[in-house]
Amino acid sequence: MNIANVAQREVLLFDLDGTLVDSATDLHRAMNMSLNALQLPTVTEAQVRVWVGKGTALFCQSTLQHLTGKVDPAQQQQLLETFLKIYNADPCVETQPFDGILEFLEWGLAQKKTMICVTNKPEAPARAIVDHLGMNHYFADVIGGDRFEERKPHPRQLLHCVEQYAQSKDQVLMIGDSSNDVEAARRAGIDCVVVSYGYNHGENILDCQPQQVVDNLCELIG
Repeated sequence: MNIANVAQREVLLFDLDGTLVDSATDLHRAMNMSLNALQLPTVTEAQVRVWVGKGTALFCQSTLQHLTGKVDPAQQQQLLETFLKIYNADPCVETQPFDGILEFLEWGLAQKKTMICVTNKPEAPARAIVDHLGMNHYFADVIGGDRFEERKPHPRQLLHCVEQYAQSKDQVLMIGDSSNDVEAARRAGIDCVVVSYGYNHGENILDCQPQQVVDNLCELIG
């Protein structure tokens, strides 16, 4: 069953990391630079790919849990602040769009869809990535995790998009890669499609019972 039905949707919402772009290499680089600064051991990119996907605070928490066997709140805050400073300064060195993304966004542009990036990543680095990759002309807005007090899986960001850009929720589709996206869409009352290749904090995306899973967004446009 094709829940997506993208031709009939007016508004398409996209998660960023793990959905539109593969940013794990840059996240790994910034995390190891941060760990070096705090005189802690480094981690592997494979580990980072498991730990990302549910926000920076949880990424730092998972890293410390692995390295020290516990999470000291003061140390977590120090790592978080260090990481954000390092990562935000240069978030797009090796980050690239996943296969099929540019083709799908071109289709959306040609079809005059309103497309919005909705991410838990802070807005400054999110916009920097979208700009650096020449993708900003596709999006009506880039909504970072720091624009509102709440972030996914809270539905606030998604409901804002419904209010601003849609007449009704059935005109809107969320496209993501994690249980955060599925839960936010569920709570917002809008349909959600997830990609199979993204970051979901090491969990199988099927465990959160998404409505539809695709390997490449171009599957949605035939």
